[in-house]
Amino acid sequence: MLTGIKTDQSEPNLGEVRGANGCLGDGALMLTGIETDQSEPNLGELRRQNLRLLQTSGKIRLLDVGSCFNPFMKFEEFLTVGIDIVPAVESVYKCDFLNLQLQQPLQLAQDAIDAFLKQLKNPIDSLPGELFHVVVFSLLLSYFPSPYQRWICCKKAHELLMLNGLLLIITPDSSHQNRHAMMMKSWKIAIESLGFKRFKYSKFSHMHLMAFRKISLKTTSDLVSRNYPGMLYIPQDFNSIEDEDYSNTSCYVRSDIEDEQLAYGFTELPDAPYDSDSGESQASSIPFYELEDPILLLS
Repeated sequence: MLTGIKTDQSEPNLGEVRGANGCLGDGALMLTGIETDQSEPNLGELRRQNLRLLQTSGKIRLLDVGSCFNPFMKFEEFLTVGIDIVPAVESVYKCDFLNLQLQQPLQLAQDAIDAFLKQLKNPIDSLPGELFHVVVFSLLLSYFPSPYQRWICCKKAHELLMLNGLLLIITPDSSHQNRHAMMMKSWKIAIESLGFKRFKYSKFSHMHLMAFRKISLKTTSDLVSRNYPGMLYIPQDFNSIEDEDYSNTSCYVRSDIEDEQLAYGFTELPDAPYDSDSGESQASSIPFYELEDPILLLS
């Protein structure tokens, strides 16, 4: 999305993406002190309480990174800033998030900060720190080709969030519940080292959902003793070395007898009588040579 680099992952179900966005959107209620993690909430009542609180405290300032078509704009609870390197709609600002310059936080009242966000210039090259209550990475981090770039994104999110602000992450994964449990634990450790605390995690059929709260104004990560950026890995990170090995392999040339064997194989008729016990065609009189074809062994 932001980089234009696609990964070899299954396309998530659009309904699940919308449901995930809605689910994590309700996580923003934590900003007002309404607990959503343990019991089944009455979402209608929570929204009504949230709206009453927002009438006195203003809208929740939300940065949607890799926004594409600005899906959060329709929710009146949010003052949304959608950014993307290739915006799909005019309401999304063009921004290269990896190279976004961060400035000193604004020392302004709530309404003045809201007015500042409504007057942003397009494209966005810089933003003040501690500006947003919520930063959303929806299907974003897996598009970056290296763990270090994902790390930079999370670090910028930490700097852009106010204290107790939320970083909401959705990342695709079509495997079963526990297959990538170690990867999710690794992500948790790496992101928490920046000054976050994970307070909610869910696994949908095709994606992981994580919510982190900013608990420290300064990054607490110790990059000397731990390789935290490398912990933000995805399975596709380990495919490049194998691909490179295959690309450097010289093309294998079959011998004449191997070509003859392949030609004989194509002459087998599909309707020939078949012996299910022996696994051989009874009508075939074609000689068979037992060979160790390197191409077949490789596959």
